[in-house]
Amino acid sequence: MPCLLGIDSGLTVTKAVLFDIDGTPLSIARRRVTQSFPQPRHVERDMDEFWNATADAIAEAIAKSGRPASDILAIATTAHGDGIYMLDKDRRPLGPGILSLDSRALDVAGRWLGGPVAKKSISITGQAPHASAPSAILAWIKENEPERYAQIGHVLAAKDWLRFCLTGEVGTDRTEASTSFTDVNTQGYSKDALALFGLEELWGALPPMARSDEIVGDVSEACAERTGLVAGTPVVAGLHDVTASALGVGGLGIGTVAVVAGTYSINETLSSEPRVDESWFCRNGIAPGEWNNMSISPASTANYDWFLDKLCAAERREAEQSGRSIHDMLRTEIDAALAKPSTAMFHPYLFGSPYGAMASGSFFGLRGWQERGDMLRAVWEGIAFNHRIHVDHLKGGFAISSARLTGGVSRSPAFAQMFANVLGMPVTVTDTDEAAAWGAALCAGKGAGVFGDVYSDPRDLDAIAITYSPDMERSSQYEKRYALFCEMASALGPLWPKIEALSD
Repeated sequence: MPCLLGIDSGLTVTKAVLFDIDGTPLSIARRRVTQSFPQPRHVERDMDEFWNATADAIAEAIAKSGRPASDILAIATTAHGDGIYMLDKDRRPLGPGILSLDSRALDVAGRWLGGPVAKKSISITGQAPHASAPSAILAWIKENEPERYAQIGHVLAAKDWLRFCLTGEVGTDRTEASTSFTDVNTQGYSKDALALFGLEELWGALPPMARSDEIVGDVSEACAERTGLVAGTPVVAGLHDVTASALGVGGLGIGTVAVVAGTYSINETLSSEPRVDESWFCRNGIAPGEWNNMSISPASTANYDWFLDKLCAAERREAEQSGRSIHDMLRTEIDAALAKPSTAMFHPYLFGSPYGAMASGSFFGLRGWQERGDMLRAVWEGIAFNHRIHVDHLKGGFAISSARLTGGVSRSPAFAQMFANVLGMPVTVTDTDEAAAWGAALCAGKGAGVFGDVYSDPRDLDAIAITYSPDMERSSQYEKRYALFCEMASALGPLWPKIEALSD
């Protein structure tokens, strides 16, 4: 029976998921990938360890599926975007991969944002530079590690490294290529963009660009021996994981904002023409003539994970051991907290923010008689408020009337309803296991000729979706809390650099 393999690699976990061609998950295998923090603001991973973890997950997924590897029609990868994975001129890893949580290039991006580079970057590439952008990281390496810079042979993204390990072929796709160095109008690579960032000598290091659903290679003999895949199995180019997640839940479209509540606050909408603004990234869509407009910050449910690790460690261990949902275990606490007024508020800026890398996470309005549930509610609200900042930016440029929500915590009805109330628009949650991996599998299916295009999801999306409508009374209450949330952030702006200076 034919099936498709979608590989989804995030910042901490890499997954291999086998899907039937009707969209049913057949098996899933996960492996954690170690993050290293060799210096403040440096967030890295060993590239070989990353591949080995993924290869183990592939082997386990095949074994668990009960299907022979020969049933796999095609494979696609998706992974965290931004950051950088470099190969030397011998096509070996040039040091560790640099993750999108890395902010070593904060000063580089700050210089650019404070001068003419930012405006020129928006005009040429459709986006302002930021600390985890390939442009800023490569400029930092050029300034601080010139010997390493001189050895760069190929500049890849995370999923492109996995594709190289699968096939031995260097390349990327349209969505990933547009993270720094493409012309927003032509959608092709731009020498002007490289020159703007002082990276002209890397023109030859940019990987060839293909459509996300285009077959770009076959599983190599070495990969087959390592994973149990069949040599010669087609591999398509794959795509950036935020685009894959939106595609996987049917949320990648015009008039809809796809809200991905993951490590990053991702909010994206499709357009048929390029529109640029400093508050969103205008990047390539899957097909020529499509643009994916993303307003993002590293400030979403990573804050919730931190809260669970630090304040709910016992419950988290119990959930892992029993197979229960940690969200269900905390439901009584969050429901009780939502049922009463609360002064507790939280800025979810533990790992980054839309206000720049100097912003930090903070609780406000805590009182001695409040409980853990009040803090949990504040974390949830802070995450939703931060997403609203980005959705409001997009609504300033695009006609958006509804949202599609995905991310692990979106399975909580209380969380989804909160998003509807905070955003003031209907929010739909699709019952999709492993949305990003399924988005990749849709590309694999198109490449293999199973689907007419990547939007031809074989599932009945209406039947597997729940739409949460905003409660007008609660939305009105959230308007006041959201206004205060933003006012506090503005007031703290001058203080965040002073707080950050305490770490020197």
